[in-house]
Amino acid sequence: MPAKTVQIEIKQGAGFRTECRAGKHTLIIDQPTAAGGTDAGPTPLDYQLIAAGGCIATIGRIVANQRRLAIRGLEVVVEGELDTDGLLGKPSPNRVGYSAITARVKIDADLTPAEKERLLHEIDERCPISDNLKNTTPVKVVLAS
Repeated sequence: MPAKTVQIEIKQGAGFRTECRAGKHTLIIDQPTAAGGTDAGPTPLDYQLIAAGGCIATIGRIVANQRRLAIRGLEVVVEGELDTDGLLGKPSPNRVGYSAITARVKIDADLTPAEKERLLHEIDERCPISDNLKNTTPVKVVLAS
């Protein structure tokens, strides 16, 4: 049994603009104007990379605080490789999700390169988003009444 259940609510009208509620926060998902959206927010694929980078930065701060490391800051650049044919309904031998995701992390701290590597390894091991991306997580999509 999970120790905590996280729930968000998503509402979409006639267009691509979608409101997402997470606690007291509202986020907007949309598509670029070239794809028929209004470009009012990032795409769902963007948010997946945002979640990965944000989680790495957050876990980095948690680990630094727990280990009492003087980390001045973290910078994370996340890139994903994607073949859009499948999601657009075109035949493709490739999967519809990202085929590869790379997070490049810069750690601003007075640590040796080896210490930064160990810190980054610990951050990655403790990051729930990295864990979900690396390991199969059962996903059920069911019709609500």
